[in-house]
Amino acid sequence: MPAEPDAGLGLPAGAAGVLPAQWLRKACANGLVRSRWTIDADSVQPASLDLRLGEKAYRLQCSFLPESDRVEDKLADLAMGELDLRDGAVLEQNRPYLIPLIEHLELPEGLAAKANPKSSTGRLDLFTRVITDRSYKFDEIPAGYTGTLYLEVVSRSFTVKVQTGLSLNQLRLVAGDGALSDDDIVNQHCDRSPLVWFADDPVPAAELAVSRGLLLSLDLSGEDDRRLVGYRAKKNSQLIDLSKIGHYDAEEFWEPVTADRRLRIVLEPEEFYLLLSREGVSVPPDLAAEMTAYDPTSGELRTHYAGFFDPGFGFRAGTGGPGSRAALEVRAHDVPFMVEHGQRVCTLTYERTLETPDVLYGATSSHYQFQTQALSKHFRARGG
Repeated sequence: MPAEPDAGLGLPAGAAGVLPAQWLRKACANGLVRSRWTIDADSVQPASLDLRLGEKAYRLQCSFLPESDRVEDKLADLAMGELDLRDGAVLEQNRPYLIPLIEHLELPEGLAAKANPKSSTGRLDLFTRVITDRSYKFDEIPAGYTGTLYLEVVSRSFTVKVQTGLSLNQLRLVAGDGALSDDDIVNQHCDRSPLVWFADDPVPAAELAVSRGLLLSLDLSGEDDRRLVGYRAKKNSQLIDLSKIGHYDAEEFWEPVTADRRLRIVLEPEEFYLLLSREGVSVPPDLAAEMTAYDPTSGELRTHYAGFFDPGFGFRAGTGGPGSRAALEVRAHDVPFMVEHGQRVCTLTYERTLETPDVLYGATSSHYQFQTQALSKHFRARGG
C-alpha cells in the first residue's frame, strides 16, 4: 500500500488525484511548499502552482541530471559563470542555464509532484525542465522530497530577458493514482461531459481516438483565403523581454504559415512552428489534463512543450463546449516532414482532481481561454 500523505492537510484515506487550488493553498500554508517570499494568490491556479525564478542563473557547459548527487555539487564542475536576475538578465539562444527557484518543497511520503512549462513558455520555444537533488528524472519529483527546485532553461528561437519573480513553469501536487484509463476517457466523453469538440458539436464517438490518452489532430484548414494555419519563428530577431505583455509586433518575430490546396504543410528540420489543434478541448471542473510529447516512433517530430491544462480550460457551464483549441508547438527533426489536416500529433492524458477547484481556468485573467490563435501573450493581437 502506498503511504498516505500526512502533513496536516487532512486528506482522506485513499485520496487519489491532483490537488486543486484550495488544497494547494493549504499545502503552502502548512509548509509543504515554502518560500522566502510570500506566495501570492495569483500564483495558485485551479490545479497547479506557478513557480518563480530566483535571484541568479548559472550559465552551464551542458545539461545534466544529478543522479546520486546534489545539484550544487554538479554545478561546481559545470557552471561557467553567474547572472544576476534581480534587475533582469539576458539569456542567449541555445545556451543552457540553471536557475534556483524561489519555492522549495517539503513533501510528505505519499504526496508527489510534477512540473511542466507554462503555456506562454512553450509558445516562445523556451525549453524548460525542473531538476532536484539526487534525481534521475526531469520534471518528476518523488513523494517525500525535501529540498530546492532548479529550473533548466534553454531558449531555442529567441534571445530573451528574464528577471527574479518571473514564472516560466508550474507545479502539480499529486496524491496516489487518479489517472483515467482509455475506457474512462471514452465514458467521460460519451456519457458525462464531452472532452473534445468539432466547432459546436462533440466529436462523434466513432471518431474519438484513444491510445494511452486522447489523441488530438492538426487544424490545417486555414482561417482565411490565404489558408493561414500558424506561424514559424524567424531567425535573428530582436530581444523579447518576458515581463512585457501585449507589447511586441508579431511580424517582427514570426512568419505566417499557409497550407497548400490539399491542406498540408512541410515542416523544415529544426524550425519552430506554432499551430492549433483541430479539436476544441474542454476540461471539466473535476478533471485535470496534461499534453504529452509526441511518440517519436510515429514520426520525426515533437509537439507541445507546455503540458498542463487546468480544470475549466475551454469549458462552459451547461454544455461543456465548444472547447478551446490547443496551441501546438511543433518541431521536425533531421528531415523535412509533411503533416496534413486532421493528422493526429499529440495526446492528452487526464487525472481526477481530489475535489472540484474553488476557481476554474478562465474565471480570472486567463490569456488562452477560447483562443483563436497560437501566439503567446507577449505579442499584440493582430489588428490591435
